[in-house]
Amino acid sequence: MRPDGRGGYHRGAVNETPYQLFGVRLLGVSTETLRKAILTLAFALAIVVIRSLLEWVVRAAGRRRPRERRSFWVRQVVNLFTAALFLLGLLSIWFDDPARLATGIGLISAGLAFALQKVVTSLAGYFVIIRSRVFTIGERITMGGVRGDVISLGFLKTTLMEMGDPADGASAVWVRGRQYTGRIVTVTNDKIFEEPIYNATREFPFLWDEIQVPITYASDRRRAETVLLEAAQRATADIQRDAEPHRRRMADEYNVDLETFAPCVYYRITDNWLELSLRFLSYDRSTRELKDRISRDILRGLDDAGIGIASTTIDIVAFPPLRREKDAAR
Repeated sequence: MRPDGRGGYHRGAVNETPYQLFGVRLLGVSTETLRKAILTLAFALAIVVIRSLLEWVVRAAGRRRPRERRSFWVRQVVNLFTAALFLLGLLSIWFDDPARLATGIGLISAGLAFALQKVVTSLAGYFVIIRSRVFTIGERITMGGVRGDVISLGFLKTTLMEMGDPADGASAVWVRGRQYTGRIVTVTNDKIFEEPIYNATREFPFLWDEIQVPITYASDRRRAETVLLEAAQRATADIQRDAEPHRRRMADEYNVDLETFAPCVYYRITDNWLELSLRFLSYDRSTRELKDRISRDILRGLDDAGIGIASTTIDIVAFPPLRREKDAAR
């Protein structure tokens, strides 16, 4: 575009001279496009430098005042700022004409909607996670069928440190407990629109867990129940006290009346034994260590009370009549 001498502008061909290679005219390659390409490359390098400087400032501030979640959100702001700045600069360089800009946006949007559905959905999932605070770094979630702690959140994917779970029955997870397996798992953010996200640490950082103890019907069931309750009470007294403020907050914000935090025992009658289910409160982490401590205490208490753990048995109630071989020959 250049002035036409009458206060207006018209398209000039000075900067639109096409390039030729061995006499072949290169389609779309001109002085103007080369200039814009060089400006784009320089602008991209400037964005990389700006982002590196901002990340260095965030890391330096984090070393002085280590706050893991605050640093995480600051990094997200840096990522969004640099991405928006790069997009704005890119549009300003290549689409200086508003009419061309509208046409370009329409074509790009149509292409993205058709060819990059998963990418667009994952990007939308990122903004939903950030805006709705579904989870943040360091929290323990289940996403896309993977259980673990969030260690990274990007525009398109979430990275988890995987943990096992004895209740899922998945053969691929060999750790029989909510402990790390050592694998890093990447899940795309579009899963937030397809599956429920389980968060074990956001509003109520506690879990209820159970231990099943079978005893024979001839055992002293009341004494066995007392042993279970005393073992759980000794191990979870501090946990119950720490959970009380969360009970009030859950009632105020969500109108949820949580059940008692004190341990309790439930009976279940089976064909072979009486099953005692001990239910108790635990922190969202170190659950396996707590169950181990309670189980050892239960075994000591049952041994002192002379109560054994039941197992599958077969009672023979009758025998067929026996005959000697000589008698059978007669």
